[in-house]
Amino acid sequence: MECVFGLVGNDFAVVVADTSAVHSILVHKSNEDKIMILDSHKLIAASGEPGDRVQFTEYIQKNVALYQFRNGIPLTTAAAANFTRGELATALRKNPYSVNILLAGYDKETGPSLYYIDYIATLHKVDKGAFGYGSYFSLSLMDRHYHSGMTVEEAIDLVDKCIMEIRSRLVVAPPNFVIKIVDKDGAKEYAWRESVKDAAVASA
Repeated sequence: MECVFGLVGNDFAVVVADTSAVHSILVHKSNEDKIMILDSHKLIAASGEPGDRVQFTEYIQKNVALYQFRNGIPLTTAAAANFTRGELATALRKNPYSVNILLAGYDKETGPSLYYIDYIATLHKVDKGAFGYGSYFSLSLMDRHYHSGMTVEEAIDLVDKCIMEIRSRLVVAPPNFVIKIVDKDGAKEYAWRESVKDAAVASA
């Protein structure tokens, strides 16, 4: 039961994802990082079928890097979002990807931004967004507590509220979450919120 959400603050954007790799009634691992660093100032958080999620996000990451290599300048966040949306739309008519994306980035000219891209290639620029069953709780909390110009501390406090609500209210709630932030200094991992750690495999 995946949970991916994010918001835009004052000169930064934060994205959060659960870290559970699940199939049917089985949890395979609890430390799967579903937020990929696209380039120095972009993050892509994805939910959906594991194979589609990994393959498509890696495909976007490599094409963003290829564009920068060929042209000497990176794509803006808006351009990367539109490219991602275009690839999803093309695939939708051939071999669709079951993947939902929140793309966050920071540009010198326009500052932080967050883009909502779903599996049928809908693209919206948003201040806050969420996917998965956790969105029922995180969206309502963000509607109540989000305001423009939030500081990092306020945003992380809101993120923690969302995580606690998901853990306490969702019947099949994922135990662990990863938080990443992108600002003028680049994209980076901020923290993990763990209530379950994967046990080390005993050597034979």
